[in-house]
Amino acid sequence: MPFAVRALCLASVTVLGVAPVSVADDDWSVVPSAGGIQDGRPYFYAEGAPGTVLQDTVSVRNPGGEPLTVRLRGADADNDRDGTPSVRARAKDTGAWITFAERTVRIPARTRAEVPFTVSVPADTAPGDHPGAILASAGGRTAAVRVHLRVGGPTLSALTVEHVRIHDGRISYELVNRGTTVLTPKLGVRAEGLFGAVLDRAPRTLPVELLPGRRVRLDEPWPDPPALDGVDVELTVTAEGGARAEGAAEAWFVPKAGVVAGAAAGLAVCTGGALWLVRRVRRVWRVRRPGQSGQPGRPGPVVAAGEPRTEVESTGAVM
Repeated sequence: MPFAVRALCLASVTVLGVAPVSVADDDWSVVPSAGGIQDGRPYFYAEGAPGTVLQDTVSVRNPGGEPLTVRLRGADADNDRDGTPSVRARAKDTGAWITFAERTVRIPARTRAEVPFTVSVPADTAPGDHPGAILASAGGRTAAVRVHLRVGGPTLSALTVEHVRIHDGRISYELVNRGTTVLTPKLGVRAEGLFGAVLDRAPRTLPVELLPGRRVRLDEPWPDPPALDGVDVELTVTAEGGARAEGAAEAWFVPKAGVVAGAAAGLAVCTGGALWLVRRVRRVWRVRRPGQSGQPGRPGPVVAAGEPRTEVESTGAVM
């Protein structure tokens, strides 16, 4: 039967919403195995074309003094909202393609059980990474060993930076993996104020493994923003495979005392303008007050400078 299994790097976690815990010497554990011998691999890595059936072996160790019954199942890997690794409640991808020789295994005291399993990749599976996990449950505890499955064919590395906000001493943003490969992003941050750069952080690797199609919300601390400035913040995110994206936001930093003083100054300006307008209207009204023309409330005739005035005497005659 064709297969391809090889190890790459470190990762063995407890999932399903349970925080990682240290496993004591007398606690059971689940790890990758090959040929009945524990080979130190931290997780499974499998690669094959659509339609391929891959195989490997998982080892469950029971160092305790009592027999242990362990239940095994496959799961799809996932990201929580904050990027924490987790698994989906219902397997539809890699987890659904895993088949164990035995799903329930009874392990005698101080013994290790080797359980073969296969990963049957459907013929219509899209190329790229399909992360999953093998879950083992016993004694009220659930542990996992990760399965990194890559299906052969063209892959795409792409991501976007969305919903950038500046608030409460931090820069919050969302990362979305728009490609078909697992990404470990790097983040660079730069902020320009009215008089130059106020923040310039070189790219650093984020503590998140972003799975294809997943969206996570992250925060970048900024505990010492400027006290008074208008700032343009730009985030630049890169990842392996040529993925690159940028996101930006604007913010004004104004001290609370400055806001009060500014409001008071604005009110004073508005009040002064209103008083000036009232005085101006009164001055015009005095110049054109009733009694200065032939009709009350209307201005008198306009006489050009230097022209002789013609006095008309009233005789009482009616024309």
